[in-house]
Amino acid sequence: MNIHEYQAKKVLEQYGINVPAGGIAYTPAEAKRVAQKLSSRGPWVLKAQIQAGARASGRFIEHEAGHKGGVRHVTQITKIAYETAQMLNNTLVTDQTESHGRLVSKVYVETFQNVKHLFYAGMVIDSSISSITLLISEVIDERIEQIVEVQYDKILRIPLKFDASISDKQIMQILDFLSLDKCYLQSFHDFFGKLLFTFINLDAQMIEINPVGILPDKKLVALDAKINFDDNALFRHPDIVRMHDDFEEDIRELRAYRSGFHYYDFGEGNIGCIVNGEGLALEALDIIKAKGFSPACALNVKGGVDKDKIADGIKLIMTNPRVEGIVINILGGFLRCNLIADGILSASQDVGLNMPLVVRFEGTNKDMARAILEESNFQVLFADNMNEAVDKLIEQMEVND
Repeated sequence: MNIHEYQAKKVLEQYGINVPAGGIAYTPAEAKRVAQKLSSRGPWVLKAQIQAGARASGRFIEHEAGHKGGVRHVTQITKIAYETAQMLNNTLVTDQTESHGRLVSKVYVETFQNVKHLFYAGMVIDSSISSITLLISEVIDERIEQIVEVQYDKILRIPLKFDASISDKQIMQILDFLSLDKCYLQSFHDFFGKLLFTFINLDAQMIEINPVGILPDKKLVALDAKINFDDNALFRHPDIVRMHDDFEEDIRELRAYRSGFHYYDFGEGNIGCIVNGEGLALEALDIIKAKGFSPACALNVKGGVDKDKIADGIKLIMTNPRVEGIVINILGGFLRCNLIADGILSASQDVGLNMPLVVRFEGTNKDMARAILEESNFQVLFADNMNEAVDKLIEQMEVND
């Protein structure tokens, strides 16, 4: 689950991390009132609140939004309402949105910070080494994504332990990498110690501060903030769940989310996948691509749900206009295969199915699931493994062509 920048900064501030003073505004007049409350002289920064990066270099689709991006530096209080009005209710397109962009419904107003130095900081879960990894770079803004893979030496990577605090030695690594004097040791230790505690305590998957600023008094400030939370741990954080913004979700992603599932749209391709596990999803996508085809979308279903929710999830795949064939790969455990079979039938009765469907059941109640579909005379093919399932689906799709 993602949250907006202003929400992420509120979270960080609650954990003692320094952020600029700011306030959210939904109208131009409200933006001006917030700016006046923050500072009588300015300057200020106006930030369009959409859940996508590269806002500063983005562009608005509508002509009335002007030529500026989604982050604007304002020096005169009289310009606050004008600049806010240009952004609100217009569509911002960035390198991290699709071509249709995101509608801006709110603007974050904050005080401009005079800083001596800027750098990128991020924390992520690195599953390859089973640890949190701290990422540091001199490269800031959207360019960070362009260098992570191709310019390895531009990124400092420090593995951190879940059960230990960050050490002075690790802080010195950061300072050496950034060519900073050890006089910053205490402020860096304080900042990254609190960031690590926040990450662990909130079950985060990623925290990105792009950039971090160093103030004249040597303290660090989070000038931007992005946090992604582990959906599987949200039951422990009802206050975080309340921050979820339905308007940021694609309608299919939102419907899946409300059923407790994950829906992924890949923007191209013509094969829909339904699985119950990230590993099975990756296997399906790899096999499809290896055979020269592309997935259109994928649905990851979970246990602990009823037939109706499963049916609703399956309909998301069936009604995707790009999907010309569906492959289902279920490893039954807590999620019983017969529930998937019941969901398939219910979904097909509601929306119909005029495309090939291949199912691979394994695990709990797999024979019952197969019998349910066979006895219903539902048009479905069965496979014993994922490779066979994709082969059968491709064959049927080519026949239909």
